[in-house]
Amino acid sequence: MLGILPYARSGLAAALIALMPAGAGAQDAFKEFKQLDTTAKMPKLNAFIAPGTAPEGTKLHSVALEAKLTAAGDAVQDGLSWYVFSPVAGSDGKLPLIASSQGGSADFQLAPGDYFVNVSFGRAGVTRKLSVPEDGAVEKQTMVLEAGGLLLNAVSGSDVRIRPDQLSFSIYSADVRDDGERGLVMADVPPNTVVRLNAGTYHVVSEYGDTNASVRADIQVEAGKLTEATIQHKAAQINFKLVSDKGGEAIADTAWSILTAAGDSVGESVSAFPTMVLAEGEYSAVARNKDKIYQRDFKVEAGKNTDVEVLMQDVQPEQGPAATTLQQLPPEQQGQAQSTLAQPQQPLPSFEQLQGGASGNGEDSD
Repeated sequence: MLGILPYARSGLAAALIALMPAGAGAQDAFKEFKQLDTTAKMPKLNAFIAPGTAPEGTKLHSVALEAKLTAAGDAVQDGLSWYVFSPVAGSDGKLPLIASSQGGSADFQLAPGDYFVNVSFGRAGVTRKLSVPEDGAVEKQTMVLEAGGLLLNAVSGSDVRIRPDQLSFSIYSADVRDDGERGLVMADVPPNTVVRLNAGTYHVVSEYGDTNASVRADIQVEAGKLTEATIQHKAAQINFKLVSDKGGEAIADTAWSILTAAGDSVGESVSAFPTMVLAEGEYSAVARNKDKIYQRDFKVEAGKNTDVEVLMQDVQPEQGPAATTLQQLPPEQQGQAQSTLAQPQQPLPSFEQLQGGASGNGEDSD
């Protein structure tokens, strides 16, 4: 597995994941970056109560709720989604939504009874059963999310920055299911974006380009902390062009195939000047133009973006006539042809033998 570099405010260096301080410091850090809100879209109203959920004349009780990232932390002031459900399923088999709220702490007016309360912070969330008595006040409810944030970036080689539009991350659970797959938590996460998650270990896949540059890493998210990880790709961006002379203009109407050293195709394009991101290794570039095929071997080094020119003199070698004839024979005749080709040919007679009328056995004829 390839390494993970830390994200540092002064640059990209060192060899560990940097962690932000817990508590309010972590919440402030969440605001510094673009947030990826993945909660279900609900009405953005404070303490929204679904109409008709409380019988007329019922005495309502005030229920105050707050959420913390950790038990010892401060209450979260923003980014929370609150949902209050009835525990009795409706005719559609779903629990009816009684009330919802967006923002920080919430204050609901609820009739006596039992409820399920869910609070979400991005992908992190927790659910608790709540009982509202007929009489008396309800104590303030504090829900601990045990959540943190994950911010991902990547470099090529040791320190070459990658354009954000060339990067994408997918986050999976660390556990492998019975079918051998991991549960997808979130796909297509852009770089420099905070994803709010429950504390735990996650399996992250970083995609650089859309060819074969992919890196996997397990990353730990701690409650109350913002984990910033920079993944190191062993890859580079390669530009291809078919030219008549070195440094010449790219020739149009060219079809490209990029092959690994083992001959497997990893990318194709029809362009005069295609660009591909390739993992470190050895490859062959095959260019087709006007029924001619040109080929050049090249090597990709991590972080070294470069151009690969295929010259029109680099014509791919063709098969010899003997091999072509053998392939065109019927199967039943191929064995005979191979046997004939394998037999050693008799040496031609020497000049002395020709002049003396030699019979080929080394003796003079009478």
